Amino acid sequence: MQSMQGGMSLRAKALGALSALLLILLSMPSEAADPASAPALDGYAEVLKSHTRAVSDLQGTAVDYVALQKDPRWKAVLASLERSKPDALPSADAKLAFWINAYNVLAIQTVLRNYPLESIRDVGSFFSPVWKREAGKIDGKPITLDQIEHQILRPMSDPRMHAAIVCASRSCPSLRREPYTAAGVSAQLDDSMRRFLTDPRKGLALDAKAGRLRLSSIFKWFAEDFDAKGGVVAFVARYAPADVRSWLGSHPKPKLEYFDYDWRLNGIEAPR
Repeated sequence: MQSMQGGMSLRAKALGALSALLLILLSMPSEAADPASAPALDGYAEVLKSHTRAVSDLQGTAVDYVALQKDPRWKAVLASLERSKPDALPSADAKLAFWINAYNVLAIQTVLRNYPLESIRDVGSFFSPVWKREAGKIDGKPITLDQIEHQILRPMSDPRMHAAIVCASRSCPSLRREPYTAAGVSAQLDDSMRRFLTDPRKGLALDAKAGRLRLSSIFKWFAEDFDAKGGVVAFVARYAPADVRSWLGSHPKPKLEYFDYDWRLNGIEAPR
């Protein structure tokens, strides 16, 4: 009897210890429990809130480059990016979110390094375009915007990224005013693509009478990226406003035209 009671006592202690361990784990912050959800760039969320604003102009989100130049938090964002180790991130979503954020940060930094300017393309030249110039450092190594876009993001085979990376220009998709996160990147990309295609000035415009669909030039430049998703029209139909989706259901082969691309800076106010 004493042996049975002793065994029950040991089991009770073990169960108590296990319960205590579970309570500790459940009470830990989500970032500690899931490293992939932790912020990748120190202070980036705060900087976006402080120095961007939603506007009715073509850019959709305007960046206050003048104020951002003076904010010491921006140096912390860049330092965090430089010491980051994206290869160590534990999931594909974590890497996708990280590299989208990295592209947007380094596009902004390219502007800041050369501000004031009318367009990010003014930084480069025909023989040395801005995209192929060093934009910053990641994991201590120099990197270009071209490398991030074409050698890292596009091979991930998620064309929604084209609605997320912003090359500091007005015809780009509007800069998201929050970082992309590992936990939320898929929903954020869906939302960014829908928002882009809701803008009839630069994303999508339907002329039903003429049987014409006008799209961002992004869909022309990167048409091959959408082929694996059924092609440009099929892809657009999944994210377009309801009336456009309905029209495309009975007009699967519309005439396609593309907006001219406005490369002017997506700033609060164009420099003079």
